Amino acid sequence: MSVQKTLLAAGAFCLAGTMAHAGNEIPVAGDTHIISRDGQNFRGSHRIYNRMSDGLIEVQYCGRSYWVRYATVAWTQLEVQQNYVVRVEYNWGKGWRPICDHPEEQVTLKDLGVDEDPRVVVQNDGASVRRVNRFAVIREAFRPGDGDKAAKSYHGN
Repeated sequence: MSVQKTLLAAGAFCLAGTMAHAGNEIPVAGDTHIISRDGQNFRGSHRIYNRMSDGLIEVQYCGRSYWVRYATVAWTQLEVQQNYVVRVEYNWGKGWRPICDHPEEQVTLKDLGVDEDPRVVVQNDGASVRRVNRFAVIREAFRPGDGDKAAKSYHGN
């Protein structure tokens, strides 16, 4: 009997270590995703967020604000084009609960001002027209303009 308990404890320990190592790959209670399904079969998902962060844009699904990547909106459109069903779903710890149907009808790339093909947006992990190089903006801000030229000094002629 003690051998069985030892094996059970070792198995639980290994399983806990595996789950801890997986980190962000395993959805935790409270995660919200757009999930694509073929009937009842899971196809894929993209996480959507409840607060703002770099690289995310605010959208509204069923009257509630979320923050998503451009690639998520593009992916949603592509999944629907392939006749898969997409929904906003919430992980409540014991499975997934639907929150909102047809997110593809509520937010599109065109709504976000993106005219690129959804496949290009997914491949680039975002809209290429929206990308701004922060260092280029900073460099441009410190570049002297026409009125910023120093006057010649007595020693500088």
